[in-house]
Amino acid sequence: MSRLNLTFACGKYDRMEALRTGDVSVEGVDLNYVAIEHPREIFDRMGGGKEFDAAEFSSSEFISLMARGDRSFVALPVFPSRVFRHSFIYINRRSGIRAPKDLEGKRVGVALYTQTAAVWIRGHLAHQYGVDLATIRWVEGAIEKAGQHGEPHAPPLLKPVTIERNRTGHSLTELLAAGEIDALFGSRRPTAKHPDVAPLFADAKAVEQAYFRETGIFPIMHLVAMRRDVYERHPWIATSLYNACVVAKNWARARLKEHGALRYMLPWQHFHVDEIEDVFGGDPWPYGVEANRPTLTALVQYMAEQHLIAKPVPLEELFVPLPGAIGS
Repeated sequence: MSRLNLTFACGKYDRMEALRTGDVSVEGVDLNYVAIEHPREIFDRMGGGKEFDAAEFSSSEFISLMARGDRSFVALPVFPSRVFRHSFIYINRRSGIRAPKDLEGKRVGVALYTQTAAVWIRGHLAHQYGVDLATIRWVEGAIEKAGQHGEPHAPPLLKPVTIERNRTGHSLTELLAAGEIDALFGSRRPTAKHPDVAPLFADAKAVEQAYFRETGIFPIMHLVAMRRDVYERHPWIATSLYNACVVAKNWARARLKEHGALRYMLPWQHFHVDEIEDVFGGDPWPYGVEANRPTLTALVQYMAEQHLIAKPVPLEELFVPLPGAIGS
């Protein structure tokens, strides 16, 4: 049987590097790995034009589409991007915000209200700290430049929320420094330093580690989506691509533990790896539904509470079956 050509768009992550270089192959597939640095570009091109056979894709965008009956894509429980988000909440010191509850009634910048990172942060604020999200006024726009953040294809919210577009000609980072918004959070931290701009949590790493130890949740940002027409013609591809992703991730984990000559510019890399092993008790980046059930359950719950979907979607409906899948 001839091998199938498959185009896969994804970032240049260490857990995907072996797929990009060809050190790990996809069984039965000639993989064309399209490396794109900016996830929003991948999402817009996949969601808007279906340009790729498979791609890294926004978790919240995929779940929103599925919940509204759009079956253009299927998903694999492979998670190229996951990030703890407490450390991505920034405030203007002059805003009077000292604790999460102080965000109530404030004007808060966010790249996209529907962005997965923003969903997670709002979920943290509501569930951990009792913040009334309905009191917050949201300002959408790009973090580091004027204008909007990409061309998203997520469906509209099911219930109105107070959201204004940033049309000031300045970035959200600039608005935060000027005090025109009180806080900023999302998928990236402001790069420009300003004396009035500070993280909400002074020791966010400790907060995030405590959160994981208590909940078992390591927030998932992106999954792998495949065009449904490609999957329905060749359903075996899903297992082949999933298995290759698992092998590539384990390949990267093994390289991370090589300390003879440091592969990354982390002077205390071996200490970092030991700490990760201690906190996570093994693999910090598991694939598959079951290993990620607490995280995925929280995400769909937050999306329902925040009116992105009508009700939580059963996890088994979100991902295609993977007969013959190897352990993550």
